Amino acid sequence: MTHDDRPAPGRVGATYRVQVRPGFDLDTTAGLVDYLADLGVTHLYSAPLLTATPGSAHGYDVVDHRAVNPELGGEAARVRLVRALRAAGLGLVVDIVPNHVGVARPAANPAWWDVLRRGRSSAYAPWFDIDWARGRLLLPVLADDPAAPDDLKLVDGELRYHEHRFPIADGTGEGTPAEVHDRQHYELVSWRRGDTDLTYRRFFAVSDLAGLRVEDPEVFAATHAEVLRWVAAGEVDGIRVDHPDGLRDPAGYLARLREAAGDAWLIVEKILEYGEELPDWPIDGTTGYDALAPVCGLFVDGSAEGHFTALDTRLTGRHTSWQDLTHDTKWEAATRLLATELTRLAALLPELAPEVARAALAELAACFPVYRGYPPQGARHLAAARAEAGRRRPDLAGALDAVTRRLREPGDELARRFPQLTGAVMAKGVEDTAYYRWSRFVALNEVGGTPAHFGVAPAEFHRFVAARQARWPASMTTLATHDTKRGEDVRARLAVLSELPGRWAERVEAWTAAAPLPDPAFAHLLWQTAVGAWPIERDRLHAYAEKAAREASVATSWAEPDAGFEDAMHALVDRMYDDPTLHAELTAFATEITPAGWSNSLGQKLVQLAMPGVPDTYQGTELWDNSLVDPDNRRPVDFAVRRELLARLDGGWRPAVDAEGAAKLLVVSRTLRLRRDHPELFGGYRPVPATGRATAHAVAFDTGGAVAVATRLPLGLARAGGWGDTSLTLPVHEMTELFTGRVYSDPQVSLTDLLTTFPVALLVPSDSVEAAS
Repeated sequence: MTHDDRPAPGRVGATYRVQVRPGFDLDTTAGLVDYLADLGVTHLYSAPLLTATPGSAHGYDVVDHRAVNPELGGEAARVRLVRALRAAGLGLVVDIVPNHVGVARPAANPAWWDVLRRGRSSAYAPWFDIDWARGRLLLPVLADDPAAPDDLKLVDGELRYHEHRFPIADGTGEGTPAEVHDRQHYELVSWRRGDTDLTYRRFFAVSDLAGLRVEDPEVFAATHAEVLRWVAAGEVDGIRVDHPDGLRDPAGYLARLREAAGDAWLIVEKILEYGEELPDWPIDGTTGYDALAPVCGLFVDGSAEGHFTALDTRLTGRHTSWQDLTHDTKWEAATRLLATELTRLAALLPELAPEVARAALAELAACFPVYRGYPPQGARHLAAARAEAGRRRPDLAGALDAVTRRLREPGDELARRFPQLTGAVMAKGVEDTAYYRWSRFVALNEVGGTPAHFGVAPAEFHRFVAARQARWPASMTTLATHDTKRGEDVRARLAVLSELPGRWAERVEAWTAAAPLPDPAFAHLLWQTAVGAWPIERDRLHAYAEKAAREASVATSWAEPDAGFEDAMHALVDRMYDDPTLHAELTAFATEITPAGWSNSLGQKLVQLAMPGVPDTYQGTELWDNSLVDPDNRRPVDFAVRRELLARLDGGWRPAVDAEGAAKLLVVSRTLRLRRDHPELFGGYRPVPATGRATAHAVAFDTGGAVAVATRLPLGLARAGGWGDTSLTLPVHEMTELFTGRVYSDPQVSLTDLLTTFPVALLVPSDSVEAAS
């Protein structure tokens, strides 16, 4: 099918995420359009496009909602991109950030600058969630030094602190810098006070991102006008909403957005705990973390859980459960990183002593089982939190009851603000802390999943997908985003460890003995990460180790880096490369498990692309990707290599499953093309059971016309002697396997025959083959 033959964009069938940024701007992105069309997606899915803090590498720190970021090429470049997409028959999905704006450089943000200059009298003061009752607006930008204010200067009618610029209120510019500073509507304070004394709502614990009161219709209108103009003009087909959990009223916001955006595809970056249901919002679904966990879990051997628990205990001496660990990390987040937010909530409880109010609120937040509750479903989550908090802190029973009564009243200001805290507590306490402390089996330490849920059996997976198809058929599916902790292929290789727990225990115990680290739990995480990503450039592993260790906040932290521990940690990383014995053993082990990792990668990719939903491919992941946490996963992508390999595939080449990664590109392109050109084959979901001795190693399903088949637990399959008599019954008399081109006319197909070339298969009625090849 040529570009001219393709239907006009509208219905979002499959997306490709591009991290549009300075250095890879909108015109550069437009240069990818022909490749994305050939790959088979229907829509480009871009990072935020509105004006962000100068130099922003991600765009989530918007400073001006009125215009496209000039560092991306501005409005003219956006129009050129849209025209290029339309010419290729593709559409556009854009990322928006309703919860917060960037304030690191006040002069770049006109609304924030005006609030700093005019205070409560500013027309933009209602935009921000500022507690003016506590006095001047605190800005935590100074060095942690009593003499820091001495570095203030008056320059060109502004107050300056090194590279930081601040406005001066009318009539207050006379005198010394200190005297002028004391007359302003803001107060510059030590950066350390950001977590304890801030007077404005922010994004998580990031003081450079100030929360917006988007629940105000005027704020909504001002901050959404430009994006909604694109929607009205038919230039945007879908909107991805960043961090709705930070909003005061997510349901109300999404209802307003749906009304304004018409039938645009709306998805939200809502992180659901494993098994949690998405509220009945007027949207099309989530950004796919809820699909990521069960898809990856399919390729983990659940029977290995006890082995890894025992190994973790031997390595660390830890007997703490995941539940207890996350309670403690969430408590730390609530009382330390988010202490300023806790103080603001406690002030709404004058009937309790401040410290008692803080303790009760922190305990409830630490025990809250999901990111936040939503009425009316949220009542059961609050009840669960109250019960667990009471079990842990019976001394707070009276205070917990008093707080819970208030939280059950939807109109209570405390009830409106508390959910904004629980989401931040979960994110900082679990995603950004516990995931780096709990190293039992790090393939499971991923956003939207839970390390406590060790593997997903096929029957459980089929139940999950059937329910998803019934309720959220247009929700996104994904295996990687800019926020995932490890690349999808790193997790796929790590899943292999679940098939050889004894071999892994032997190796890692030998390595940790030969190269010990003061924090043995972190050492286990680091060795797993190295094995999963090997070979990886030394500087990348050093950067990951430093970020991961500081996030864990055990032996070192962002606020208090421990030079001794970090020197030891970096020395361990260097030994992985420089110690001949360790390097050889690490390389040999990674090489040993890589083929099974490739099998898992192809399997989880086919499952994700073929299952119900709108599949997203994160930039570059159509080939093997050994990325780690951001900013590692924002590295430049070599699209020239991908173009060349795709052209070879289209010329008839059938690649081996090897380090080049072309086998993955084959799976991605053929599956996406089939979905694009024959959406009628993807309207349903039915498990296709295998029969024979190796059924536990197959997962297969009918998508409404096509049949996807993947291998799971490949090492166990090999140990059992292969597929043997295992077979599938096909729904159509003659079907063609897209990755090999082989035709099957017998309704009973042997998996030995079907999966002899690749560990995955995608079968379609033969009359549908031409368009997908």
